[in-house]
Amino acid sequence: MEVLRVEQLSKHFGGVKAVDNVSFTVRRGERLAIIGPNGAGKTTLFNLINGQLPATTGRIYFFNQDVTLLPTHRRAHLGQARAFQIISLFRKLTVLENALLTLHGTKLSRFKMFRPVQDFKDVFDDALQTLKLLDLLDKRYERVENLAHGEQRRLEIGLGLAMQPRLLLLDEPSAGLTKEEGVEIIGIIRNLGSDITVLMVDHDMQMVFEVAERIIVLHYGQIIADGTPGEIQADHRTREIYMGIEE
Repeated sequence: MEVLRVEQLSKHFGGVKAVDNVSFTVRRGERLAIIGPNGAGKTTLFNLINGQLPATTGRIYFFNQDVTLLPTHRRAHLGQARAFQIISLFRKLTVLENALLTLHGTKLSRFKMFRPVQDFKDVFDDALQTLKLLDLLDKRYERVENLAHGEQRRLEIGLGLAMQPRLLLLDEPSAGLTKEEGVEIIGIIRNLGSDITVLMVDHDMQMVFEVAERIIVLHYGQIIADGTPGEIQADHRTREIYMGIEE
């Protein structure tokens, strides 16, 4: 089943074509990584898919529904979740408060704004269960800013998963992590169910090649290669442009 279809998508900033006539599809359950040198257009492409930026030209389809003009929150309710390169948690709030806000926003109870969240037992129970699965239950009353960077990244990805997304967008999930923390994140991604499709951008080639089933290489906003990890490693254009290896 096709989860995402991008058709001739472009984003121009003045005379700069950050994304230039990009087309690809993503199947259900697929683990697809997008790589490329700095300035290749990876994050801009993510922002278009997630609705953070409007497209200059082209269309985006999510489960065959045209979402090109939909705002980010509408795409979230259709089943998209995103973890950003710069951790986007509420740093001054506790771990539990972050979990409650995330889960409350996915349920119909979000429209009942004048009742304390403790009144919504299902939300409270789901938040505690989520933190238990993330091995963060003991730190539920800690402010997020006091967590280690790896714990913050694990919490952000875990809360994205708690939204029960059909498509999970991971923007540089390894950013700022130690080797051991990176291994933890790799484990989380690899153990996701086949009903969750993963689209990720990362500079850490260990993470990319351990997680991705398919890799797209961007260069100056255009796709220059699309294939399995083995095919991408052998592709001479990728070796020359991305890895800096001349034939």
